[in-house]
Amino acid sequence: MALDAAKQAFTDASISKFISFLPLLQLKGAPSTGEFSAGLREDVEEPGLQQTVGEPCQGGWALPRGEAPGTPKSDSVPPHGMSLRGRAGSGGAGNKIRDQKARDGPGSGGSERAPCKDHCFSIQRNRFILQDLTGRYGNIFSVQFGSLTFVVVNGYQMVREALVHQAEIFADRPNIPLLQEIFKGFGLISSNGHIWRQQRKFALATLKSLAVNFEEKVQEESRYLVETIEEEKGQPFDPHYKINSAVSNIICSITFGNRFDYHDSRFQELLHSLAETLLLIGSFWGQLYNAFPLIMRWLPGPFRKIFRHWEKLQYFVKGVIAKHKENLDQSEAGDYIDCYLKEIEKFKGDTTSYFHEENLLCSTLDLFLTGTETTATAIRWALLYMAAYPHVQEKVQQEIDAVVERRAPSVADRERMPYSSAVLSEVLRLANVVPLGVPRRATSDTTLAGFHLPKGTTLMTSLTSIMFDKKVWETPDTFNPGHFLENGQYRRREAFLPFSAGKRACPGEQLARTELFIFFVALLQKFTFQAPAEAPLSFAFTLSLTRCPKPFQLRAVPRG
Repeated sequence: MALDAAKQAFTDASISKFISFLPLLQLKGAPSTGEFSAGLREDVEEPGLQQTVGEPCQGGWALPRGEAPGTPKSDSVPPHGMSLRGRAGSGGAGNKIRDQKARDGPGSGGSERAPCKDHCFSIQRNRFILQDLTGRYGNIFSVQFGSLTFVVVNGYQMVREALVHQAEIFADRPNIPLLQEIFKGFGLISSNGHIWRQQRKFALATLKSLAVNFEEKVQEESRYLVETIEEEKGQPFDPHYKINSAVSNIICSITFGNRFDYHDSRFQELLHSLAETLLLIGSFWGQLYNAFPLIMRWLPGPFRKIFRHWEKLQYFVKGVIAKHKENLDQSEAGDYIDCYLKEIEKFKGDTTSYFHEENLLCSTLDLFLTGTETTATAIRWALLYMAAYPHVQEKVQQEIDAVVERRAPSVADRERMPYSSAVLSEVLRLANVVPLGVPRRATSDTTLAGFHLPKGTTLMTSLTSIMFDKKVWETPDTFNPGHFLENGQYRRREAFLPFSAGKRACPGEQLARTELFIFFVALLQKFTFQAPAEAPLSFAFTLSLTRCPKPFQLRAVPRG
């Protein structure tokens, strides 16, 4: 006990010293290193960003003067805590964004310092900050946090230009220190080049072949979910881990070949480890690690849990893989791990192949992570919105009663249920589960909106700017299923990209849409969701790798 107390005291003291040291910190790199000046300023209120928008300068991130996009007007007042002029230290060719038509001018005279009170994606916390920045500086601007610099693009046309029309150029992932530490460049999320193409091609083909019985798996799991919610007998409960268990069981049945009981303690421990890992990666500590990896990797702190949880998840999946190797039947299709093990055997001796157990481990964890968190989060938002808008919930239930009646819902019902489909789409729009998508990296020099983006530029695509665009949506700030309805039929909207777009779009989009529809309809078929009298509903959210609602409770009242 004394030793534990001493360790905790040392950890707290070390963190406090590090935080107090940060205002004096500067990381300076030579032009060839591509590192940036960074630091803190104490006279600011808003967290987290340094935005370098100003005249061209040598070796820095800057947008030009004049009429070029992103240039602030002379009377513009910078948002609190943001530096709007200057250069990001001594970056190399990969660290600048310039108007090709602009004439190079003198530098700005040095770096401004931005606060480090929060993680670098604090613009996700309040979309009005993003709207303000876009209004002042245009649809393309740069943001710096420590050693990380991003170019943020906004608006449907700009995002589509980058992700679809220039899909091959923005097909890579940048080197995010925490993800690199975890995945080592393997798997589906963080890999690049030939590794990524080979792994993605295999994953898409395998998921498609395994999707033959996918709908039946989701229908079966929806029955288990209904049963476990019935156990609450209409009393207030937190639906978080019930929904996560159901959604995770779908991906477990595809990858591992089996599902888990909701009361399985080891399964629940894994889900909690996964949830806390994602929360910590997206937290202040995770972003601090990404900004200052050379320092943070030597310090204690809450972020250390990320690595402990990840080791636990890896240990579990390695055990599953070992059992699959023992019982592998070459004549049967099996699950994802079986298919991958056969692929390893098939390419044995091929030096150009990246089918090996390390990639299998990372790919499986990728599927487990992405296949659980995003879909489960979307369903939780859907239930929250239904409880908050009972008249919408009632209309959905009327449609369910007319089309599905008492049988299990199926994907085929979707075409005859335009209102329910519109409600789900509107939930995805307002929930905005992944506000800035997943970052991309330019594989070669390119031009975007008249600006030169060198090879290696990290690009953030603001899905928020699309989901709340006043030029696209009639009432962008209101929950309005009518956005997706026209003459009583479902209306497809071109500027609706909840699963992103381009080469790196979500590979499991169709599977996720199937899950969302069947789980949503099955739950509203059996229950009416209401807010507990003593706990009013809130749309407050937590930002991890996803934008998820803060813990809330609902009453699931059985329907007659």
